[in-house]
Amino acid sequence: MATTAASSLQIATARPCISSSRRLFKAGTAILGGNSKAVSWNKLTSACHISFIQPFQQSFTSSSIKFDKVVTKAMSEATENKPISGLPIDLRGKRAFIAGVADDNGYGWAIAKSLAAAGAEILLGTWVPALNIFESSLRRGKFDESRVLPDGSLMEITKVYPLDAVFDNLEDVPEDIKANKRYAGSSNWTVQEVAESVKNDFGSIDILVHSLANGPEVTKPLLETSRNGYLAAISASSYSYVSLLKHFIPIMNPGGSSISLTYIASERIIPGYGGGMSSAKAALESDTRVLAFEAGRKHKVRVNAISAGPLRSRAAKAIGFIDKMIDYSIVNAPLQKELSADEVGNTAAFLASPLASAITGAVVYVDNGLNAMGVGVDSPIFKDLDIPTDKH
Repeated sequence: MATTAASSLQIATARPCISSSRRLFKAGTAILGGNSKAVSWNKLTSACHISFIQPFQQSFTSSSIKFDKVVTKAMSEATENKPISGLPIDLRGKRAFIAGVADDNGYGWAIAKSLAAAGAEILLGTWVPALNIFESSLRRGKFDESRVLPDGSLMEITKVYPLDAVFDNLEDVPEDIKANKRYAGSSNWTVQEVAESVKNDFGSIDILVHSLANGPEVTKPLLETSRNGYLAAISASSYSYVSLLKHFIPIMNPGGSSISLTYIASERIIPGYGGGMSSAKAALESDTRVLAFEAGRKHKVRVNAISAGPLRSRAAKAIGFIDKMIDYSIVNAPLQKELSADEVGNTAAFLASPLASAITGAVVYVDNGLNAMGVGVDSPIFKDLDIPTDKH
């Protein structure tokens, strides 16, 4: 892909600012390092894959302290007349397929933006019932503000494919789904069919991202979860990744990268994250390790997972749970700041890049270090300890 700008991964204080640029993005190069400078950035609506969750019965201490949000961003600056400095995350000429993007405030969207900022061509897979609304919003410019890239241009999405990752092929689809009006007008949306369509359209890809999950009984405690609900969570949230990689890996170029999104509930108790979803995330992480071996040996493709902390989403905010989780994280995590979606996106860009060429089979935590904590330091038990706190 042609480039007109270079990008740098730098540390900046996030300040809401929307560029008026309407240009479509042509790939740039992300740089890790280089000169740090403050820049303006549009405030993205963050998202969290914890959805449809009952609030904790226990109340957490909420902090009224306001924290400056310091985040890592892909920053663009014109470099036509000067050499590129720093360590590049250069994804120019690479093509990415991101499965599970249905709006502009989720992890998948943020990953797409970071990959685009580093130069990758973007293909999306969108859940069939959400496809019409998503494509309509794109056409009408509803997502233009959140499409703004560091250089002020807009992220270009080459193609959006209808996708339902619960079904491997057309033979797996029940008649009631085939007759469902929400699927009317769409075709070739099973995993196998989408992989074939991408092959016919583009030949190959370099990056595969799994950013989808669903647990129909996620609000139920595990002891109250039905067999069907449990298996549905496993199917949609973990086996869907196995299926995606199985069908896409024949068209992935050697040296490619595959990434999924997981959550700390895979290994810690998170009350309210039920319906088999914690089991699904544990399976996803176990599969990541096995797939890393098989994909690495047979296809020279790396397989990793990102365990992301809580972010705000429309679904999570609607039930009032996510604010408590974010408050808890800010008070208890080693880094006392709110996690932003682009921090997850930039981690994905790194994992997809040659800089991570020796990393596979890993679960990378992007949660301000909350995973490392053994206790909640906001507990009254620790009130007399001199625990450092960010009070600015």
